Amino acid sequence: MLDAAKALAETLPYPRSFLGLLLTGFTLVMVPLVGALAYSAWNTEQLAAQSGAAVFTASRAARASRSLVDRIAAIERVAQRLTVLNDPRLADDYARVHRSFRQLADEIAQLPIDDAQTAALRLTVEQEQSLYDLLTGEPRPQLDTRAVGERIDRLVESARDVIAISNRIADREVEGLQSKAEQVQRGLLLLVFFSTAVALIIALALTRYIARPISEIDAAIRQLGGADFSRDIAVRGPEDLRYLGRRLDWLRRRLEEFETQKNRFLRHVSHELKTPLTALREGAELLHDRVAGPLTPTQQQVVAILRDNSVKLQRLIEELLDYQRALHAAASLEMKTVMLDEMVAEAARAHELAARSKGLRLVLEAQPARLEADPDKLRSVLDNLISNAVKFTPVGGTVTVRARASGEGDAAGSAVIEVIDSGPGIPDEERESIFDLFFRGRSKAESGPVKGSGLGLAIVRELVEAHGGRIAVVGEGGGGHFRVTLPRK
Repeated sequence: MLDAAKALAETLPYPRSFLGLLLTGFTLVMVPLVGALAYSAWNTEQLAAQSGAAVFTASRAARASRSLVDRIAAIERVAQRLTVLNDPRLADDYARVHRSFRQLADEIAQLPIDDAQTAALRLTVEQEQSLYDLLTGEPRPQLDTRAVGERIDRLVESARDVIAISNRIADREVEGLQSKAEQVQRGLLLLVFFSTAVALIIALALTRYIARPISEIDAAIRQLGGADFSRDIAVRGPEDLRYLGRRLDWLRRRLEEFETQKNRFLRHVSHELKTPLTALREGAELLHDRVAGPLTPTQQQVVAILRDNSVKLQRLIEELLDYQRALHAAASLEMKTVMLDEMVAEAARAHELAARSKGLRLVLEAQPARLEADPDKLRSVLDNLISNAVKFTPVGGTVTVRARASGEGDAAGSAVIEVIDSGPGIPDEERESIFDLFFRGRSKAESGPVKGSGLGLAIVRELVEAHGGRIAVVGEGGGGHFRVTLPRK
């Protein structure tokens, strides 16, 4: 059935509009169902017509049977009187009753009766005709009352079989209706099964038929979201969706141009900035090394300022380029199955020496859990958060890294990562701004102000949101407390 639906979807042309596509799909699905309904109505009408005919036939048979009973009774009365009295008027009455009896017999003969019933009717007619001939013959013989009575009794006995015709006709019509109803019921059941199967095949084909351009648009949007501008975008389907595909391809070309221009600009800026910065740093180093001669204390102080700020400027340029690379990386994740506890342990191991040099205690509380994530990007998130905690935690403090799974099932729920330090914490008024680009708070470590570019947490937020997660500052307790929540699947 699925192969048939796929083949049907591949061969059907598309209408001009998506609305026309939906209307066409609805019409095609309804065709077998409407056909089944029409066939059911036709069969019901045929059954109703047959029922009416059966009722009419049974009514005619019952009416004819009652009339036949009345004629037999009249014949019996007239025959008995005519046997005793030789009255011509009685003969005329008998003739009228005889003609009426024959008409009823002819009417019964027109009913749908079988051979046995036809033979019984013929015998009754012959016996009545024989009695009529006997009583109305010329010259009229001397009649024996006993013999006439015996003939009348035989006529009445034969008439009973004829009277039973109406009951047998009614029974036969009822049986015919039951048989027809069962036949119609079987036919309708087969029709319902067949029409449902056909409608299901058409629906499956139309689902693929309608979903194909939508899935192509979704794939195109994902392609643009993944910063893949190398492949052309083409959407098959109705004209309005093909037009949308052409607009997406135009957007792809524009984004490709912007990406090329941005990369060119960053290369040029980094080159243009590094060239004079290198000369400035080399000059400051030469002065610091007293290559140009001895320096006074004031000159040494100026040289130290130049030297330190040139190093900071170089680091800022490199971090800015790193941030641009991180934004590009966040748009193109390579998802893999990651063990959360192993990833946390690996990231913490890289900061053990820095923590030990400050006399910090690095505590890991990671539970085993699987999640789907980009290992490199997730490691970058952990590196930035742990590095931040180590940087702002005073000597002898504690940095705690927790990781656990929330929700039920192996792939359900979320993965929660928390990095907690015993440093000065984050002021309430800075919790909304700390993830902004180039934001540097007022927090100080024990050894004095801690300088930074304000890019680390901005990069962390970009990477976390790229995974469909969120990062927040938790306000309970002292010190810094960051919580990252990621979907496990």
